[in-house]
Amino acid sequence: MHSTVKILVVDDEIMIVEELTDFLESSGYRCVPCSSSREALQRFREDAEIGIVLCDLDMPELNGIELVEAMKLLAGKQRVFESIMLTGRAEKQDVIKALRAGIADYYQKPVDLEDVLKGIQRQEIELQERQKGLNNLGQLNEKLQNLAASIDDLYQDLDKKRTRVVITQSGEHEAEVEIPAIFDQLSPRQLDVAKLVGKGQTNYQIACELGITENTVKLYVSQVLRLTHMHNRTQLALALSPGNPSARQRVTVN
Repeated sequence: MHSTVKILVVDDEIMIVEELTDFLESSGYRCVPCSSSREALQRFREDAEIGIVLCDLDMPELNGIELVEAMKLLAGKQRVFESIMLTGRAEKQDVIKALRAGIADYYQKPVDLEDVLKGIQRQEIELQERQKGLNNLGQLNEKLQNLAASIDDLYQDLDKKRTRVVITQSGEHEAEVEIPAIFDQLSPRQLDVAKLVGKGQTNYQIACELGITENTVKLYVSQVLRLTHMHNRTQLALALSPGNPSARQRVTVN
């Protein structure tokens, strides 16, 4: 059987790298041998199929723990891997540091190759589970993005329905005026009065256009201000001004 995961084998002793690589490849794994931490970082960066890092603790430049931490920075949140540490000394402090760094397993040199193989097989299963979780998370994010896009489309449709065309006495269509949602509760006559206020017309002009008295216009304006929780006629005019959308947004948000 051949595994799809690649193993990065890192040790500053070339003979150990060769021994581990030969054994693991004969067991069905593909290996990437490295004799320095700097080389290992480069190979890890270039080869996304590397899923298990088998490295020595005591190395020049970057030790095993520092190497794994640097790889985690390279991997980010979109790539998962497991790490196993080898060392010629089994001091408690080193073990604690390795565990804190997220290193999954720990073997003392000279290693038993069969034990290392079993450890790699365990980590391969763990890696597969983590990859499934990452894939599921990616699918969930995609669904959330699609949902957000659908909600955005819905809001755009609602905004279009709130947009009305103002028709002048001559029957010509003027520029479309976006009616804020706060005006949805108004009656058709109240909305007509509010839109004419937005055009800057006086009570007299509104009365003439709608065929009602000035006192009736004043009553409608008072009702509109109360229902929309606006303070005065100027604020109402700004909210429905066709030439000042930014002002409308500021007024209706406050």
